[in-house]
Amino acid sequence: MSRIVGVLGSGSFGTAIARILSKNTEVLIYSRRQEVADRINNEGKIKDYELNSNVRATTDISEIGKKCHLIFPILPSEYFRSVIKNLAPHIGPGHLLIHGTKGLDVSPEFESATDISTIKKTVFTMSEVITQESSVIRTGALAGPNLAKEILAGQPAATVIASEFDEVIQLGRSVLASHNFIVYGSYNLKGIELAGALKNMIAIASGLMNKMGFGKNMEALLITRGLREMIHIAQAVGAEVRPFLGTAGVGDLIATATSTQSRNYTFGGHLAEGKSISEIRELMDEVAEGYRTINFAHRIVTAAKINAPITDTLYKVAYEGYSVRKALLQLVNNPSEIDVDFI
Repeated sequence: MSRIVGVLGSGSFGTAIARILSKNTEVLIYSRRQEVADRINNEGKIKDYELNSNVRATTDISEIGKKCHLIFPILPSEYFRSVIKNLAPHIGPGHLLIHGTKGLDVSPEFESATDISTIKKTVFTMSEVITQESSVIRTGALAGPNLAKEILAGQPAATVIASEFDEVIQLGRSVLASHNFIVYGSYNLKGIELAGALKNMIAIASGLMNKMGFGKNMEALLITRGLREMIHIAQAVGAEVRPFLGTAGVGDLIATATSTQSRNYTFGGHLAEGKSISEIRELMDEVAEGYRTINFAHRIVTAAKINAPITDTLYKVAYEGYSVRKALLQLVNNPSEIDVDFI
Protein backbone atom coordinates (compact mmCIF):
# COMPACT_ATOMS: atom_id res chain seq x y z
CA MET A 1 0.00 0.00 0.00
CA SER A 2 1.48 3.36 -1.00
CA ARG A 3 -0.31 5.42 1.65
CA ILE A 4 1.99 6.63 4.45
CA VAL A 5 0.47 7.29 7.87
CA GLY A 6 2.22 9.59 10.33
CA VAL A 7 2.69 9.07 14.06
CA LEU A 8 3.83 11.95 16.28
CA GLY A 9 5.57 10.54 19.33
CA SER A 10 7.64 7.44 20.09
CA GLY A 11 6.43 6.61 23.61
CA SER A 12 4.85 3.27 24.51
CA PHE A 13 1.41 4.01 23.05
CA GLY A 14 2.86 5.72 19.98
CA THR A 15 5.03 2.64 19.41
CA ALA A 16 2.03 0.34 19.88
CA ILE A 17 -0.05 2.30 17.35
CA ALA A 18 2.86 2.39 14.87
CA ARG A 19 3.17 -1.40 15.07
CA ILE A 20 -0.58 -1.86 14.55
CA LEU A 21 -0.59 0.56 11.60
CA SER A 22 2.35 -1.20 9.99
CA LYS A 23 0.20 -4.30 9.45
CA ASN A 24 -1.86 -2.28 6.95
CA THR A 25 0.25 0.62 5.68
CA GLU A 26 3.63 2.35 5.68
CA VAL A 27 4.36 4.39 8.81
CA LEU A 28 6.46 7.50 9.37
CA ILE A 29 7.22 8.29 13.03
CA TYR A 30 8.25 11.76 14.17
CA SER A 31 10.64 11.92 17.12
CA ARG A 32 12.41 15.04 18.31
CA ARG A 33 15.35 12.90 19.47
CA GLN A 34 17.83 12.03 16.76
CA GLU A 35 19.06 8.92 18.57
CA VAL A 36 15.52 7.49 18.63
CA ALA A 37 15.00 8.17 14.92
CA ASP A 38 18.39 6.68 14.05
CA ARG A 39 17.66 3.49 15.97
CA ILE A 40 14.30 3.10 14.23
CA ASN A 41 15.88 3.62 10.80
CA ASN A 42 19.06 1.61 11.39
CA GLU A 43 17.95 -1.18 13.72
CA GLY A 44 14.16 -1.27 13.34
CA LYS A 45 13.63 -0.84 17.08
CA ILE A 46 12.16 1.51 19.70
CA LYS A 47 13.62 0.50 23.05
CA ASP A 48 13.34 -3.32 22.95
CA TYR A 49 10.35 -3.38 20.61
CA GLU A 50 10.85 -4.69 17.08
CA LEU A 51 9.28 -2.74 14.22
CA ASN A 52 8.28 -3.89 10.75
CA SER A 53 10.49 -2.83 7.86
CA ASN A 54 7.78 -0.46 6.58
CA VAL A 55 8.23 1.80 9.64
CA ARG A 56 10.74 4.61 9.43
CA ALA A 57 11.39 7.77 11.43
CA THR A 58 12.19 11.44 10.95
CA THR A 59 13.20 14.36 13.17
CA ASP A 60 11.85 16.79 10.54
CA ILE A 61 8.23 17.53 11.42
CA SER A 62 7.62 19.09 7.99
CA GLU A 63 8.18 15.67 6.43
CA ILE A 64 5.17 14.34 8.33
CA GLY A 65 2.95 17.07 6.88
CA LYS A 66 4.29 16.63 3.34
CA LYS A 67 4.06 12.84 3.16
CA CYS A 68 1.14 11.94 5.43
CA HIS A 69 -2.54 12.69 4.80
CA LEU A 70 -3.53 10.91 8.04
CA ILE A 71 -1.57 11.66 11.22
CA PHE A 72 -1.80 10.21 14.74
CA PRO A 73 -0.44 12.67 17.37
CA ILE A 74 0.30 10.60 20.50
CA LEU A 75 2.06 12.99 22.83
CA PRO A 76 2.01 14.05 26.49
CA SER A 77 -0.72 16.66 26.93
CA GLU A 78 1.68 19.24 28.37
CA TYR A 79 3.66 19.26 25.09
CA PHE A 80 0.73 18.67 22.73
CA ARG A 81 -0.03 22.29 21.87
CA SER A 82 3.61 23.21 21.15
CA VAL A 83 4.08 20.23 18.81
CA ILE A 84 0.86 21.01 16.94
CA LYS A 85 2.04 24.64 16.58
CA ASN A 86 5.26 23.35 15.00
CA LEU A 87 3.33 21.04 12.70
CA ALA A 88 0.70 23.64 11.72
CA PRO A 89 2.64 25.35 8.87
CA HIS A 90 2.97 21.96 7.17
CA ILE A 91 -0.65 20.78 7.34
CA GLY A 92 -3.97 22.08 6.08
CA PRO A 93 -7.70 21.37 5.76
CA GLY A 94 -6.94 18.28 3.67
CA HIS A 95 -5.21 16.49 6.55
CA LEU A 96 -6.92 14.22 9.08
CA LEU A 97 -5.60 14.03 12.65
CA ILE A 98 -6.61 11.32 15.14
CA HIS A 99 -4.89 11.88 18.46
CA GLY A 100 -4.20 9.31 21.18
CA THR A 101 -3.51 11.70 24.07
CA LYS A 102 -5.62 11.16 27.18
CA GLY A 103 -5.25 14.51 28.86
CA LEU A 104 -6.50 18.09 28.89
CA ASP A 105 -5.07 21.50 28.05
CA VAL A 106 -5.89 24.84 29.68
CA SER A 107 -5.38 28.47 28.72
CA PRO A 108 -3.46 30.90 31.00
CA GLU A 109 -6.81 32.33 32.18
CA PHE A 110 -7.75 28.98 33.73
CA GLU A 111 -5.79 29.55 36.94
CA SER A 112 -7.63 32.77 37.77
CA ALA A 113 -11.10 31.54 36.75
CA THR A 114 -13.49 30.92 39.65
CA ASP A 115 -16.88 30.42 37.98
CA ILE A 116 -17.80 27.42 35.87
CA SER A 117 -18.89 29.49 32.84
CA THR A 118 -15.36 30.94 32.56
CA ILE A 119 -13.67 27.62 33.25
CA LYS A 120 -15.65 26.00 30.43
CA LYS A 121 -14.02 28.52 28.07
CA THR A 122 -10.51 27.78 29.32
CA VAL A 123 -10.35 23.94 29.43
CA PHE A 124 -9.70 22.21 26.10
CA THR A 125 -9.58 18.69 24.76
CA MET A 126 -6.77 17.74 22.38
CA SER A 127 -9.05 17.87 19.33
CA GLU A 128 -9.90 21.44 20.27
CA VAL A 129 -6.18 22.24 20.54
CA ILE A 130 -5.67 20.87 17.01
CA THR A 131 -8.37 23.12 15.52
CA GLN A 132 -7.16 26.12 17.54
CA GLU A 133 -3.56 25.82 16.41
CA SER A 134 -3.95 24.61 12.82
CA SER A 135 -6.27 24.78 9.82
CA VAL A 136 -7.20 21.09 10.18
CA ILE A 137 -10.96 20.54 10.26
CA ARG A 138 -11.38 16.77 10.49
CA THR A 139 -10.14 15.52 13.84
CA GLY A 140 -10.68 12.43 15.95
CA ALA A 141 -9.52 10.70 19.11
CA LEU A 142 -8.46 7.17 20.01
CA ALA A 143 -9.90 5.92 23.28
CA GLY A 144 -10.64 2.72 25.10
CA PRO A 145 -8.87 0.12 27.20
CA ASN A 146 -5.54 0.43 25.36
CA LEU A 147 -2.80 -0.57 27.81
CA ALA A 148 0.26 -0.12 25.61
CA LYS A 149 2.32 -2.97 27.07
CA GLU A 150 -0.44 -5.49 26.40
CA ILE A 151 -0.79 -4.30 22.81
CA LEU A 152 2.99 -4.40 22.34
CA ALA A 153 2.95 -7.97 23.65
CA GLY A 154 0.51 -8.88 20.86
CA GLN A 155 -2.52 -9.37 23.09
CA PRO A 156 -5.99 -8.68 21.64
CA ALA A 157 -7.47 -5.25 22.34
CA ALA A 158 -10.08 -2.78 21.13
CA THR A 159 -10.24 0.94 20.62
CA VAL A 160 -12.83 3.59 19.82
CA ILE A 161 -12.28 6.22 17.17
CA ALA A 162 -14.40 9.22 18.09
CA SER A 163 -15.04 11.93 15.53
CA GLU A 164 -17.77 14.14 14.16
CA PHE A 165 -16.74 13.00 10.67
CA ASP A 166 -17.54 9.60 9.14
CA GLU A 167 -14.45 9.86 6.96
CA VAL A 168 -12.18 10.06 10.00
CA ILE A 169 -13.78 7.01 11.63
CA GLN A 170 -13.74 4.93 8.44
CA LEU A 171 -10.20 5.85 7.40
CA GLY A 172 -8.93 5.29 10.92
CA ARG A 173 -10.63 1.90 11.02
CA SER A 174 -9.14 0.91 7.66
CA VAL A 175 -5.56 1.47 8.82
CA LEU A 176 -5.91 0.17 12.39
CA ALA A 177 -8.27 -2.81 12.31
CA SER A 178 -6.71 -6.27 12.35
CA HIS A 179 -7.53 -9.78 13.54
CA ASN A 180 -6.65 -8.91 17.16
CA PHE A 181 -7.39 -5.18 17.24
CA ILE A 182 -11.08 -4.24 17.11
CA VAL A 183 -12.02 -0.68 16.15
CA TYR A 184 -15.37 0.83 17.14
CA GLY A 185 -16.69 4.25 16.16
CA SER A 186 -18.36 7.10 18.05
CA TYR A 187 -19.63 10.53 17.07
CA ASN A 188 -19.36 11.89 20.62
CA LEU A 189 -15.85 13.31 20.41
CA LYS A 190 -15.81 15.61 23.46
CA GLY A 191 -17.35 13.04 25.79
CA ILE A 192 -14.91 10.35 24.69
CA GLU A 193 -11.93 12.68 25.18
CA LEU A 194 -13.08 13.73 28.64
CA ALA A 195 -13.67 10.11 29.67
CA GLY A 196 -10.15 9.22 28.56
CA ALA A 197 -8.63 12.08 30.52
CA LEU A 198 -10.67 11.85 33.72
CA LYS A 199 -10.29 8.10 34.24
CA ASN A 200 -6.55 8.59 34.76
CA MET A 201 -7.06 10.31 38.12
CA ILE A 202 -9.30 7.45 39.31
CA ALA A 203 -6.51 5.05 38.31
CA ILE A 204 -4.12 7.04 40.53
CA ALA A 205 -6.57 6.67 43.43
CA SER A 206 -6.83 2.94 42.74
CA GLY A 207 -3.06 2.44 42.76
CA LEU A 208 -2.85 4.45 45.96
CA MET A 209 -5.56 2.40 47.71
CA ASN A 210 -4.10 -0.90 46.52
CA LYS A 211 -0.67 -0.02 47.90
CA MET A 212 -2.31 0.87 51.23
CA GLY A 213 -3.75 -2.65 51.44
CA PHE A 214 -7.39 -2.14 50.48
CA GLY A 215 -9.13 -5.08 48.79
CA LYS A 216 -11.46 -5.68 45.85
CA ASN A 217 -14.54 -4.40 47.65
CA MET A 218 -13.02 -0.95 47.93
CA GLU A 219 -11.55 -1.15 44.43
CA ALA A 220 -15.02 -1.81 43.00
CA LEU A 221 -16.48 0.99 45.08
CA LEU A 222 -13.77 3.40 43.96
CA ILE A 223 -14.30 2.58 40.28
CA THR A 224 -18.08 2.99 40.41
CA ARG A 225 -18.00 6.12 42.55
CA GLY A 226 -15.14 7.42 40.44
CA LEU A 227 -17.24 6.94 37.32
CA ARG A 228 -19.95 9.04 38.95
CA GLU A 229 -17.51 11.90 39.61
CA MET A 230 -16.10 11.67 36.08
CA ILE A 231 -19.59 12.05 34.65
CA HIS A 232 -20.52 15.02 36.84
CA ILE A 233 -17.26 16.81 35.99
CA ALA A 234 -17.79 16.21 32.28
CA GLN A 235 -21.39 17.41 32.46
CA ALA A 236 -20.19 20.60 34.16
CA VAL A 237 -18.14 21.47 31.07
CA GLY A 238 -20.81 20.50 28.56
CA ALA A 239 -20.30 16.81 27.76
CA GLU A 240 -22.88 14.03 27.57
CA VAL A 241 -23.17 10.95 29.81
CA ARG A 242 -23.45 8.26 27.14
CA PRO A 243 -19.74 7.85 26.21
CA PHE A 244 -18.88 7.16 29.85
CA LEU A 245 -20.98 4.00 29.86
CA GLY A 246 -19.21 2.33 26.92
CA THR A 247 -15.86 0.88 25.89
CA ALA A 248 -14.03 4.23 26.04
CA GLY A 249 -15.59 5.14 29.37
CA VAL A 250 -16.16 2.43 31.95
CA GLY A 251 -14.17 -0.06 29.84
CA ASP A 252 -11.06 2.10 29.83
CA LEU A 253 -11.60 2.99 33.49
CA ILE A 254 -11.63 -0.67 34.57
CA ALA A 255 -8.47 -1.49 32.63
CA THR A 256 -6.53 1.56 33.79
CA ALA A 257 -7.67 1.41 37.42
CA THR A 258 -6.90 -2.29 37.95
CA SER A 259 -3.67 -2.93 36.05
CA THR A 260 -0.11 -2.64 37.31
CA GLN A 261 0.80 -1.88 33.68
CA SER A 262 -1.06 1.43 33.94
CA ARG A 263 1.26 4.42 34.46
CA ASN A 264 -1.39 6.22 36.50
CA TYR A 265 -2.02 3.21 38.74
CA THR A 266 1.75 2.95 39.28
CA PHE A 267 1.92 6.68 40.05
CA GLY A 268 -0.70 6.21 42.76
CA GLY A 269 1.32 3.41 44.32
CA HIS A 270 4.37 5.65 44.52
CA LEU A 271 2.27 8.38 46.18
CA ALA A 272 1.11 5.87 48.79
CA GLU A 273 4.74 5.07 49.58
CA GLY A 274 5.31 8.72 50.47
CA LYS A 275 7.39 9.63 47.44
CA SER A 276 7.37 13.25 46.29
CA ILE A 277 6.14 14.23 42.83
CA SER A 278 9.71 14.96 41.70
CA GLU A 279 10.87 11.54 42.95
CA ILE A 280 8.03 9.81 41.11
CA ARG A 281 8.84 11.64 37.87
CA GLU A 282 12.43 10.45 38.10
CA LEU A 283 11.29 6.86 38.66
CA MET A 284 8.82 6.78 35.75
CA ASP A 285 10.04 6.89 32.17
CA GLU A 286 6.73 8.26 30.86
CA VAL A 287 4.21 10.86 32.00
CA ALA A 288 1.25 9.92 34.21
CA GLU A 289 -1.41 12.17 32.70
CA GLY A 290 -3.67 11.84 35.72
CA TYR A 291 -1.48 14.07 37.87
CA ARG A 292 -2.25 17.16 35.77
CA THR A 293 -5.87 16.09 35.38
CA ILE A 294 -6.37 16.04 39.17
CA ASN A 295 -5.59 19.76 39.30
CA PHE A 296 -7.88 20.62 36.39
CA ALA A 297 -10.72 18.44 37.70
CA HIS A 298 -10.46 19.90 41.19
CA ARG A 299 -10.83 23.43 39.81
CA ILE A 300 -13.93 22.36 37.87
CA VAL A 301 -15.39 20.59 40.91
CA THR A 302 -14.86 23.67 43.09
CA ALA A 303 -16.31 26.11 40.56
CA ALA A 304 -19.32 23.92 39.76
CA LYS A 305 -19.89 23.03 43.44
CA ILE A 306 -19.87 19.30 42.69
CA ASN A 307 -19.77 16.80 45.56
CA ALA A 308 -16.64 14.91 44.50
CA PRO A 309 -14.85 13.37 47.50
CA ILE A 310 -12.44 11.28 45.40
CA THR A 311 -11.26 14.29 43.40
CA ASP A 312 -10.96 16.38 46.56
CA THR A 313 -8.95 13.67 48.32
CA LEU A 314 -6.59 13.20 45.38
CA TYR A 315 -5.96 16.93 45.22
CA LYS A 316 -5.10 17.09 48.93
CA VAL A 317 -2.64 14.21 48.60
CA ALA A 318 -1.05 15.11 45.25
CA TYR A 319 -0.93 18.92 45.55
CA GLU A 320 -1.13 19.78 49.24
CA GLY A 321 1.01 17.06 50.80
CA TYR A 322 -1.88 15.74 52.88
CA SER A 323 -1.39 12.46 54.76
CA VAL A 324 -2.38 9.56 52.51
CA ARG A 325 -3.72 7.43 55.35
CA LYS A 326 -5.70 10.32 56.87
CA ALA A 327 -7.13 11.27 53.48
CA LEU A 328 -8.21 7.68 52.76
CA LEU A 329 -9.90 7.33 56.14
CA GLN A 330 -11.86 10.50 55.48
CA LEU A 331 -12.79 9.20 52.03
CA VAL A 332 -13.97 5.83 53.33
CA ASN A 333 -16.11 7.58 55.95
CA ASN A 334 -17.65 9.98 53.44
CA PRO A 335 -21.38 10.38 54.22
CA SER A 336 -23.68 8.23 52.13
CA GLU A 337 -25.73 9.66 49.32
CA ILE A 338 -27.75 8.55 46.30
CA ASP A 339 -25.94 5.83 44.36
CA VAL A 340 -26.73 6.68 40.73
CA ASP A 341 -27.51 10.36 40.24
CA PHE A 342 -26.30 11.00 36.68
CA ILE A 343 -29.04 9.37 34.57
